Amino acid sequence: MTKTVQAETIVEMLQSVLTAQTNTIPLHEPSFQGNEWAYVKDCIDTGWVSSVGKYVNKFESMLEDYTGVKHAIAVVNGTAALHICLKLVGVERNDEVLVPALTFIATANAVSYCGAIPHFVDSCYDTLGLDPKKLDQYLQEIGEVRKDGYYNKMTGRRIKAVIPMHTFGHPVDLDPLLDICQRYYIEMVEDAAESLGSFYKGLHTGNWGKVAAVSFNGNKVITTGGGGAILTNCDELAKMAKHITTTAKKPHAWAFDHDQIAFNYRLPNINAALGCAQLEVLPEFIKQKRALTDIYANVIDPLQGVELFKEPSFAKSNYWLQVLLLDETYADKQEEILKLTNEKGIMTRPIWTPLHEISMYKDCPKMTLEVVGSLAKRIVNIPSSPGLAK
Repeated sequence: MTKTVQAETIVEMLQSVLTAQTNTIPLHEPSFQGNEWAYVKDCIDTGWVSSVGKYVNKFESMLEDYTGVKHAIAVVNGTAALHICLKLVGVERNDEVLVPALTFIATANAVSYCGAIPHFVDSCYDTLGLDPKKLDQYLQEIGEVRKDGYYNKMTGRRIKAVIPMHTFGHPVDLDPLLDICQRYYIEMVEDAAESLGSFYKGLHTGNWGKVAAVSFNGNKVITTGGGGAILTNCDELAKMAKHITTTAKKPHAWAFDHDQIAFNYRLPNINAALGCAQLEVLPEFIKQKRALTDIYANVIDPLQGVELFKEPSFAKSNYWLQVLLLDETYADKQEEILKLTNEKGIMTRPIWTPLHEISMYKDCPKMTLEVVGSLAKRIVNIPSSPGLAK
């Protein structure tokens, strides 16, 4: 018998799938199944815990091998990675950067760190990320190509870059977005913070723009405690990224000389050691998370009024966070579901507050954001850690 979605039904469904080992089942927690202790202990035993040491280079090399990018530069967190990515592609003060309104605030904050202005764009239902088709139509209306780039006719500012964010690990449709970037002389910076282990048309995310940013925060697919990385296939940008994330110190055996104002953003060795161990088991994490998707689908698909969001046809997703998407007619159930699941010890959450609704960004330029408004009222994230399923 088909059931309609109710908060109690969602709780029963989740309880039927999840293994409760504690009073609360987290939304996404780190999983340590390999050499984490051995590698971290090695750092402590040898004294190499700071920003130099063998594990930083090893971690970068492992990231390059896994993602297929030519260069990975490890940094302290994903926001720092995104900040440097924007600097590398030439984002300057008073430029505009196209940002999905439905993303974590760090995406817009990184733009602000450059003195630039976020320009919010809509998402699409197929990916939960930036909608290339709608963006193309919008840019035809609001801007013009000049000899030094593409300009917003309404503000007079240059639109320098676009940041597609792969929401919950589901890749944005990148081919049409690349076409837009080429026609309008806009740089693509991939926010791949959530998409380690996700592939677009057979190629790992982070390979499509000039640069990309990845996060290894404690709630990501793998973790280094904190941490992030800049990914690029450009030799020159990789060299610059490493230089400006290490305070632009000129190489010398003992002297301290620096050739520009830069950033102390490099990842410490002890964090990289944790990351090396995590990368060794990443394929197993992805396998477990995709298996959890299938198990959730078996119990959710028969429900009327809600669906489990599935990867788009052109992609293979890491399913970082699982998504319940309520039908429009059941959107009023979102708060009740969030309240009851959390009361029952099952951590759930809504998607982020759309950025154009946050006080410091409410006056930024934006297109119409109907899809963002709809998704924000209908998404419920449910527990997604590897190894959760019974």
